[in-house]
Amino acid sequence: MARKEQLIESKPKSRVYQSPRLSKTEPLLPQKSSGIYINRELSLISFNERVLSLGQDRSIPILERLKYLCIVANNLDELFEIRVAGLKARSHEQLGHSQLPDGLTIEETLTILAKRTQSLVQLQYEILNKSVIPELKKEGINLLNFLELDKQQKKWASAYFKNNVLPILTPLGLDPLHPFPKVLNKSLNFIIEMQGKDSYGRKGRVAIVQAPRLLSRIIEIPKKNKVTEITFINLSSLIEAHATSIFPGMEILGIFQFRVTRNSDLYVDDEEVTDLRQALKGELSQRNYGDAVRIETDKSISSFCLNYLLTEFKLETKDCYLVDGPVNLGRLITLPDCVAKPNLKFKFFSPKYPEYLKGGELLFDYLKREDVLLHHPYECFDVVAEFINNAAEDKNVVAIFQTIYRTGSTSGLMRSLINAVNKGKEVTVILELMARFDEETNINWASKLEEIGAHVVFGVVGNKTHAKMCLIVRQEGKKLIRYCHLGTGNYHPKTAKLYTDFSLLTSNKSISAEIHEIFQRLTGLGKVKSLRHIWQSPFRLHKNVIRAIKNEIMITKAGGSGKIVARMNSLVETQVIDALYEASKCGVSIELLVRGVCMLRPGVAGLSDNITVRSTVGRFLEHSRIFFFRNNGKNDLFLSSADWMDRNFFRRV
Repeated sequence: MARKEQLIESKPKSRVYQSPRLSKTEPLLPQKSSGIYINRELSLISFNERVLSLGQDRSIPILERLKYLCIVANNLDELFEIRVAGLKARSHEQLGHSQLPDGLTIEETLTILAKRTQSLVQLQYEILNKSVIPELKKEGINLLNFLELDKQQKKWASAYFKNNVLPILTPLGLDPLHPFPKVLNKSLNFIIEMQGKDSYGRKGRVAIVQAPRLLSRIIEIPKKNKVTEITFINLSSLIEAHATSIFPGMEILGIFQFRVTRNSDLYVDDEEVTDLRQALKGELSQRNYGDAVRIETDKSISSFCLNYLLTEFKLETKDCYLVDGPVNLGRLITLPDCVAKPNLKFKFFSPKYPEYLKGGELLFDYLKREDVLLHHPYECFDVVAEFINNAAEDKNVVAIFQTIYRTGSTSGLMRSLINAVNKGKEVTVILELMARFDEETNINWASKLEEIGAHVVFGVVGNKTHAKMCLIVRQEGKKLIRYCHLGTGNYHPKTAKLYTDFSLLTSNKSISAEIHEIFQRLTGLGKVKSLRHIWQSPFRLHKNVIRAIKNEIMITKAGGSGKIVARMNSLVETQVIDALYEASKCGVSIELLVRGVCMLRPGVAGLSDNITVRSTVGRFLEHSRIFFFRNNGKNDLFLSSADWMDRNFFRRV
């Protein structure tokens, strides 16, 4: 392992939450709940409540607080697109009364979830309107609607609408020849209630206007002479103010923004499909038109228009979220980048390049003597990028093996792999096509790599390839020497600056040999050998975690001091939770740091007295997975790309 001084502990401010202990007067779930597990979806809402609290924290710069509101909006989008959509689908299959692990039925979960989310969204917009927008105004940043502009600003905004917005809008009057249009997932739309006849003698009642996604959702109004204030107007407000320009001669009774969230989970039958890439392309083309699961609209919407939309999208009242502001709140996340006021943002932070690697020595030579352990983003991801780029350029490197889950559409790492192929090296890439919301990006990279002769493999049917590993084979004299990188996070240079993760670079013969074995089994056929240093899912990871927990129980029962410390994003696998409960009852000290979903209920008398759960939220997204088992003083420490979830244990590599 790397030297201790490589771990940097001086972190920007973040907030740690400790789960409250249960009391008889404050149950976390209805009485019908089993009490042993926390509901998964409601735990996810609790996480978003913690993130939203950062938007209220006045010690955080105001533009960063705005970002937290946007992050919550984006998180809720995914919650509805995947989790709520899945529960609704099961409910429609007559499974609504099926019990979830916490004891609630699907229907009960959906009902409670809707209430909690309604409260969360209401608070989100209250923070925006009563705190964030007024404080931005004090700092000379105005986020206004059209009616709040002065005369000169209105004149400019109207001209902007006429020249830049109106030419690309397509108003759709609804009648027997013009049915309700297809509405894209999460797109900005308007429903217009009107009356009167047009030039063709058609009576107007309802129309739809869809806002093209190429239009910026916030528009900066030019400054007046000697004015330092910056003023923005929402696209929604601009379109609403010019409804009569869109439907000339008609009497507009009301125009209301709305946004529909759809089921975005892709379904590809791994057993039946013959070409995963082609099947996935077909699914992607339909993702924007899945079943509607939520509608967001203006709080002032008329009952006629609201009922019209609910009927059209086959939604219930509880699926509707009435908001006091733009329905697409997540799009405001671009506003801080439009403002040159560094005092209103977090202080500039630059990841450090390790001093011990600055001597000019070839990284391969350094790794022969010692491992490198990096803590991102405090230590920069450039070391990993250079490791792969140097391998592409090094004439002695003969082969590169790489897994890719998420990497981005402009990845320098992928360009390094392409460069390696062009230089005649054997390059094998295990590329996961089913990485959620990155499917299209990965399909494009697969095509580029295949075109130049790289070996591209899409993993194993039924299992996502989620491991983060790179193996480099280098000719050194008469020997082939292997070097590898293992990470807890993705090979994504952008998120490497925003997420906390660990990277291990090593030439350890045993570890690199086992990594090579995993690559060979992914690309070829054959049974996986028993691995000593790597706990691999879907084969041994779950069994080994359970075994390690039980080992701490045995040590404690024998008079020793059992201890477990684990950091992860999510904890939902019930067999592991049950093992942790058993360990707690036996006196094992357990400290869990779970950023997001946690179904384990800490502090329950006689069940989890010895378990504490904390969640850290702050400037950086806590993404690393670290597992520590004291093991009678041997102090077994593991880094992992896997959370303690069913899918990570049983359906991922």
